[in-house]
Amino acid sequence: MAKKYIIGIDQSTQGTKALLFDEIGSLVKRFDLPHEQKISREGWVSHDPSEIYKNTVGVIEGLLKEAGVSPADIEAIGISNQRETTVIWDKVTGEPLADAIVWQCARAAEICERESIKSASELVMQRTGIRLSPYFPAAKAAWFMENVPGARAKAEKGELCIGTVDSWLIFKLTGGKEFKTDYSNASRTQLFNIFELKWDEEICKLFGIEVSSLPKVCFSDERFGETTAEGVFESPIPIHAAIGDSHGALLGQGCLKSGMIKATYGTGSSIMMNIGETPVLSTHGVVTSVAFSRNGRVNYCLEGNINYTGAVISWLKDDVKLIDSAGETEEFCREAEQEDELYLVPAFTGLGAPHWKSHAKGVLTGITRTTGKAEIVRAGVEAIAYQITDVIKAMEQDADMKVKELSVDGGPTKNKYLMQFQSDIAGIDVLVPDAEEFSGIGAAYAAGIAAGLYTDEVFDLYTRKRFAPEMERELAEKKYDGWLKAVEGV
Repeated sequence: MAKKYIIGIDQSTQGTKALLFDEIGSLVKRFDLPHEQKISREGWVSHDPSEIYKNTVGVIEGLLKEAGVSPADIEAIGISNQRETTVIWDKVTGEPLADAIVWQCARAAEICERESIKSASELVMQRTGIRLSPYFPAAKAAWFMENVPGARAKAEKGELCIGTVDSWLIFKLTGGKEFKTDYSNASRTQLFNIFELKWDEEICKLFGIEVSSLPKVCFSDERFGETTAEGVFESPIPIHAAIGDSHGALLGQGCLKSGMIKATYGTGSSIMMNIGETPVLSTHGVVTSVAFSRNGRVNYCLEGNINYTGAVISWLKDDVKLIDSAGETEEFCREAEQEDELYLVPAFTGLGAPHWKSHAKGVLTGITRTTGKAEIVRAGVEAIAYQITDVIKAMEQDADMKVKELSVDGGPTKNKYLMQFQSDIAGIDVLVPDAEEFSGIGAAYAAGIAAGLYTDEVFDLYTRKRFAPEMERELAEKKYDGWLKAVEGV
């Protein structure tokens, strides 16, 4: 009897990955293709949606060839995607009307500064759970409507589609038959009422967006349509999951219950806590979104995003040239003078959650005669743990619950010093899994469960190394107090 497989598509900022999972949920093979990063003279960041779609088909085809797996053995596909990147296309021709505006791009900042929109910022926060910002698709979509020729006329005739990358890929993969997104992606658009679980007509009108131009919102594990992937599959394969990348990582980490939390250590970091089926608006500097929606139920989350975590290591290596590789940081941390009270606050472009000091500049404070290269490197590494602890503490206050353990993923989690320090400063256990690619894992597992290949037991597949607090609590609190004083000074 032929084996059965699930494909997870992870469409990220730098490229597109296809991940092949077997009948028990183990990762068998991965295939990647990069796409062009378009940066204009104004600093606008764009992607070509057609290139992303072409690469999505390409990674599916490449994955099957390299793995030697028959297309007929694929049970279902799940998609995770870079969340706030926004696409506009013609519903009739299926062709993009402009390059996608990438989540990093702030070209729509002026729209958020308009009095008509700025004066409604509290309304937007109360209904969408997120702060008014050009980071989110609402302002990006408004920019499209004002700057893409013919967009308004097409919208009025019902011939326009505006969506996040998942909805673009679903539309293209199904040959234009399905225009859908899931609750997690919709909740990040700043156009979606997270309490009523529908597009908010008043907010859409505020930004000049026709609700008819937005996709149908579905559960993360619904059947979004079928695809042959441009003939790669002889018979159509169901697309059985769609989910935003950070949400996919929360799900992939098995954070299925209220109070469970994960941190992805990347260039920046996304810290996300499952808060159950009742949304709670943050009053401590994080945001509220839909975590994921499965089995006909919706789970909400609190999320905090940090600008500089892994990027601090890049700064140490590429800019100040204190290290030759990220792998050296652990040894430097252990060599550093233990009594040194040096703090690096990496506010290179301001501070994100939960402080929101957009005009802050970075500081190195507490320099003494014993401060040297090792101490500066250690301060950079420890800054990662301090920032994540800030977000965890804010979430504990918002959710009125104590975090017991933190599931982590991403390149910096290989640093054992950092993981132990994270556990010590946060005062919780830190769980490091023997796997990567949790965004794609979450999408694939959601699809596999919906297709009947897996059960929720698949989330227990990976083993995890546990780091428990070892530092004296008094010392940990003294160090953290020093960090908070350093942050106050930026």
